[in-house]
Amino acid sequence: MLKRKEFILGAAVGLTFAAAATAGGIIDWPAAGAQEQRAELRSGLVPAATAGAVLFQPPPGAPNSFADIIDQVSPAVVQIDVTTRVPRPSVRGFPNIPGLPFPFSVPQQPQGEDGEEPMMEGAGSGSGFFISADGYIVTNNHVVANASEITVRLTDDRELTARIVGRDELTDLAVLKVDGGTFPFVQFETQAQPRVGDWVVALGNPFGLGGSATAGIVSARGRDIGDQYVDFIQIDAPINRGNSGGPTFDIYGRVIGVNTAIFSPTGVSVGIGFAIPADVAQRVTQQLMQGGSIERGYLGVQISTLTPDMREALGLDEGVTGAFVGDVTPGGPAAAAGLRAEDVITEMNGQAVRNNTDLTRRVGQARAGDTLRLTVLREGRRVQVNVRAGVRPPEDELNNPTPGQQNGTAERPAAAGVVVEGLRVAPMSAALRQQYGIDPQINGLVILGVEAGSRTARIPFEPGMVIQSADRRPVTTVDELRAAVQRVRQAGRPSILLFVRTGQGNTPVVLPLEGDEE
Repeated sequence: MLKRKEFILGAAVGLTFAAAATAGGIIDWPAAGAQEQRAELRSGLVPAATAGAVLFQPPPGAPNSFADIIDQVSPAVVQIDVTTRVPRPSVRGFPNIPGLPFPFSVPQQPQGEDGEEPMMEGAGSGSGFFISADGYIVTNNHVVANASEITVRLTDDRELTARIVGRDELTDLAVLKVDGGTFPFVQFETQAQPRVGDWVVALGNPFGLGGSATAGIVSARGRDIGDQYVDFIQIDAPINRGNSGGPTFDIYGRVIGVNTAIFSPTGVSVGIGFAIPADVAQRVTQQLMQGGSIERGYLGVQISTLTPDMREALGLDEGVTGAFVGDVTPGGPAAAAGLRAEDVITEMNGQAVRNNTDLTRRVGQARAGDTLRLTVLREGRRVQVNVRAGVRPPEDELNNPTPGQQNGTAERPAAAGVVVEGLRVAPMSAALRQQYGIDPQINGLVILGVEAGSRTARIPFEPGMVIQSADRRPVTTVDELRAAVQRVRQAGRPSILLFVRTGQGNTPVVLPLEGDEE
């Protein structure tokens, strides 16, 4: 589980810092002769007194201590304490604040007369760092997203009130501003890209303890942990609750990343942390400082990666990559340009599209009004579609579920339907449309259930979902679905691609073919 929330009021913790000894020089083994010693100096390998084992001399550049680096950069690192308003528990008792090993007592208050959810004050803690002498601070968006009050504590114990300059939810970055003089600051390193195995030092405020340092190496690059716009640096320097928003330094004291998340089954460091790369952080924070928000290009499509199973179901060559269009937003840029649901976008501006994340990031980098040349596969043909990019709407607007679709909430209809490949389906009717709250614009076969024990039962179909097409052809009757299945069988394909309308929008589903149907 990826842990990001950093709500800390205080905890007693035991810390252990283990580092390999890196004393310079060669071990002088008593049994080694002069000739062996000269070879050791040349190779850096030292024979051990036991059978065949060798010890490695620390390579050039491995520091004996990180103290000089930390002395240099730590004044620019700050502790960030936030006050938030969170929903009060509806039952009498005491809430358990995340990060505390014990319940925290807060008196219970009745619900307001206006029916609004009762609220209470909570506290959170994170990290940040100055990137300019005049008081601009970088941190994570999730550290300050719901803050009603933000206090920044400096290494000289000064406490300053901060205000939010801008936030970007999609990269989890935020910029704060404090006043009060000239501040020590650090800079992003965007040219010298870190390599796997390079030393790193992470500074921050773990568990609300205040300024702390950990060290390790870059353990991987280009990690995708579900964020649309960031390929993360993975580090093994311990990162814990409260480190979010703090900097990751190289051994020259340059910021190579912003600590953001950990992978942990326990909620504490297990040696896998993730940092936003410096080039992404610098680009986003500069835009936030200039305008307070980030504008990204927008197509108006719901897409998913073209998986090997989908390629097989569509009869495409193994090397084809791209993004499958599940839905097109009415009135959006893609709809105006003629892009259709079930198109497969294989190229953008002449460059191959690897997957849905690749397309999303490249579209996001476009400016409103830019023309995006898309090559799509449509019913076995290559089609060119030119889309004029729009401005991506706010995330809360995009994340609203499709209205009118109430899958799984209604009782099974009286009509038994017909079983095709383990799916019990029925043609659309006014009664089914009303029962499941299906939008008037949606047509197809309504799924009534799944036959127990069938291969189809492994797929999370729900009553009220609508099969709009099968094998890229519209289906409105059971016979049309059966014909599509027969067509796929005759082509020698083991599965069929269904285009299914769910409560969250259109979804491509690869359905493995079974034996003879009922």
